[in-house]
Amino acid sequence: MSRPLERQHPVHFIGVGGIGMSALAKILADRGHPVSGSDPRETPTSRQLTQLGVSVFHDQTAATIEALLAKGLRPIVVVSTAIPASNPELSRARAAKLEIWHRSDLLAALIDQQPSIAVAGSHGKTTTSTLITTLLMEAGEDPTAIIGGIVPCLESNGHAGHGRLLVAEADESDGSLVKFRARLGLITNLELDHTDHYSGLDDLIGTMRRFADGCDQVLANRDCATLEDHIQADAWWSVTQANGVDYAALPLQLDGDRCHARFYEQGEPVGDFVLPLPGLHNLSNAAGALAACRMEGVPFDRLVDGLSALKPPGRRFDWRGTWEGRHIVDDYAHHPSEVKATLAMAQLMVSSGRSPLPTPPQRLLAVFQPHRYSRTKEFLDSFANALQNCDSLLLAPVYGAGETPLSGVCSQTLADRIHELRPDLEVAVADNLDHLTELVRSRSRREDLVLAMGAGDVNGLWQRLAA
Repeated sequence: MSRPLERQHPVHFIGVGGIGMSALAKILADRGHPVSGSDPRETPTSRQLTQLGVSVFHDQTAATIEALLAKGLRPIVVVSTAIPASNPELSRARAAKLEIWHRSDLLAALIDQQPSIAVAGSHGKTTTSTLITTLLMEAGEDPTAIIGGIVPCLESNGHAGHGRLLVAEADESDGSLVKFRARLGLITNLELDHTDHYSGLDDLIGTMRRFADGCDQVLANRDCATLEDHIQADAWWSVTQANGVDYAALPLQLDGDRCHARFYEQGEPVGDFVLPLPGLHNLSNAAGALAACRMEGVPFDRLVDGLSALKPPGRRFDWRGTWEGRHIVDDYAHHPSEVKATLAMAQLMVSSGRSPLPTPPQRLLAVFQPHRYSRTKEFLDSFANALQNCDSLLLAPVYGAGETPLSGVCSQTLADRIHELRPDLEVAVADNLDHLTELVRSRSRREDLVLAMGAGDVNGLWQRLAA
């Protein structure tokens, strides 16, 4: 069981500007808690938090804790896995005997306070939890939402709703999701990732089983063989079959800008719908979202009315603008399966002549930034296979995310492996982000879809091109 959060107890976040931390800070501030936090960077998120009444310190030193103590405050201090034990702010908080919570402890406490839907899985968590939140908002349910991305209908990653439900993204990267006791746990899929934390797939499966065991009910994706083999679910969904599953959304037509599908419950057709998002992976995310809402008793006709409002979260095929006739799109894909699905969706836009972009693209130039040396080493062959599905490919240097470089693991190694598999594909490796920008300028063409993928800082490509 998680520790209860006392009403209006002060809370201080070390690293409050992070996508997960800021969502929690917003909700607590809205609910009347005195909230403070530290973040060295001045960002739109930190400015928004300040507008909400959060006291934001722009350093992470002992002086921050001293300032709070001087005001007579003894806050709960919240940290994420990214904060090292040597952090001077954290060290001073421990010396002052302040209560230290991991962000997952705080999220678990909020989940305990009301009926909750916790969305877990290797891929699609942010999109699926965003779709659930949007459908519930459109149906008038006004849920509390704690999401690892910006939800378009909220223009925020955190929302203190007044409805009965809470929707939370349950991140498996550090194993902390086993603390959550949700009424409904949704699992999108299961595939080895975060090899800096997990020793192998069996280790990840064990963690996901513990998460499932802690939920009152579990809803899972039958199209994922690993889930089917290893997870005991109360309900299943699919986008490939209607028989033998509780919910299904079978595609009638897939285009570069939408999916036309038919929804089934217990093998019986319920109604047709148009999902304004392309790609079979997005249809699966939507099927899971619809199924979760139906399990919470929301009528299908109310959900259908909200489908037209569905949009992906930020950094999920996020069109940033058009530069000299090139459409620049940003995407968070950083695992081979995510890269494969994103490139397949982009190629569908090229081949079908339909896309959410201002004009249909004629060619796909992929830009990829490997994320973490450990992930690049573990999935080198899988990345090489996934990245072939484009007309031209540019590779940025590996984004280490704090990891020490590994010998022989770099973007050139990946480029060499791709060349072995597809010698005709034009591949270039950039020395740095400035060089990458120059390669985009010189190697792209008008009417290209320039798709920048990665979880690091490659998402600044649009700003560098437009500068």
